[in-house]
Amino acid sequence: MKKIIYWFRGDLRLIDNPAFVTACLDSEALLPIYIHHPRNKADTKWGFSKKGSYSQQFLQESILDLKKQLLEKGSDLLEFSGLPEEIIPELIKILGDADVYCQAIEAPEENSDVNLLNKQNVTVKQLWQSSMLDPKDLPFALEQMPDMFTAFRQKIENAKLKFAKPVLPPSTIPPLPDELNQINQNQNLNNLRIDNKKEITVNAADNAELIFEGGETAASLHIEQYFERRLPDTYKQTRNQLLGMDYSTKFSPWLAHGCSSARSIAQRLSQYEKQHGANESTYWIWFELLWRDYFSFLPFKYGKKLFYRTGLTDQLIGKLNVSQFNQWINGQTKDSFINAAMTELSSTGFMSNRMRQIVASYWIYDMGGDWRAGAAWFESQLIDYDVYSNQGNWLYIAGRGTDPRGGRPFNVGKQMRDHDPDGAYRKHWL
Repeated sequence: MKKIIYWFRGDLRLIDNPAFVTACLDSEALLPIYIHHPRNKADTKWGFSKKGSYSQQFLQESILDLKKQLLEKGSDLLEFSGLPEEIIPELIKILGDADVYCQAIEAPEENSDVNLLNKQNVTVKQLWQSSMLDPKDLPFALEQMPDMFTAFRQKIENAKLKFAKPVLPPSTIPPLPDELNQINQNQNLNNLRIDNKKEITVNAADNAELIFEGGETAASLHIEQYFERRLPDTYKQTRNQLLGMDYSTKFSPWLAHGCSSARSIAQRLSQYEKQHGANESTYWIWFELLWRDYFSFLPFKYGKKLFYRTGLTDQLIGKLNVSQFNQWINGQTKDSFINAAMTELSSTGFMSNRMRQIVASYWIYDMGGDWRAGAAWFESQLIDYDVYSNQGNWLYIAGRGTDPRGGRPFNVGKQMRDHDPDGAYRKHWL
């Protein structure tokens, strides 16, 4: 009997999950699992938790939603906390023999997890499914992709490249392995099992605005409502606003956790344009999805270099000023506009794309801060943290990425006058 362990990672969904569908087709018995890695509960080198409470809550909601869907289809989701290189071999030992299928994640920590399993002769089949466009359809090899986004976009558009159609969820899921009782009774694994019914409680600030609910069910509802309300028609005009739910798509939290796929959103956008017509705003949503693809493809070309302290440059980094860093993360700088944004982040786990660029620029150029500390703080706090976009954007602002023109310092005063002229944003958060 062909047994497969499906290891959910950044793909907490059933719709358009080719890796999971492939596992269902290839197996006679399937064991879905999720593993919470200890590194995500540890403190970073900067002295704060790698994953903050908002991100943890969104993740747990997403896992619970996935488990519910699997149970409805006669399967289940086993949740563990520990090292994959210890948990998965233990599961295979009980199953007798099994392969592991999972989504490919092209980042150092995730690659290390797979390498440690390979060293134990565990067969891991990884499938890439994080982008709107399929890498094999690109008009260039990923190792030779253009460095500049504009050149990347032009090659894509000139080739009239389209996204592949999303994959339907499996009609049936293979049964759980007969050895499930042995797994449940295994003392080593029991010590690492998580009670899925326990939810994380966030100690929110008085002005907290918890506007996102994790899970594929919530993702599908939000995406459909966004299109039904005709909000794509005005996206380009509103995308730089700072307050409210409707100024931007707000797809990013569900994309980041894999509760929805970029291809599913692209398909819905295509349907919308056919029904209501395309305009500059609908194109701009495509444009942003393409930026996301660009950042997700860069690691195939540059690998670990994107995570070096110097990035792709040879620029030195000074010692972190802890006092200044604390002022920045706590919203206690000399600039009220920056303070409002950092308060929003700590109160909601979210911040507009415009403000992310502004506060990153302020930390790097106005405060002389280490960009890596800023990137780590975003990873900890953002409910929509994505390893590719976060790293790519911080490298871009810091001038340590692929752009030969150098960094992107913002004039904070001008940004405030342009985007918060009446002070409504500052008043709301301060």
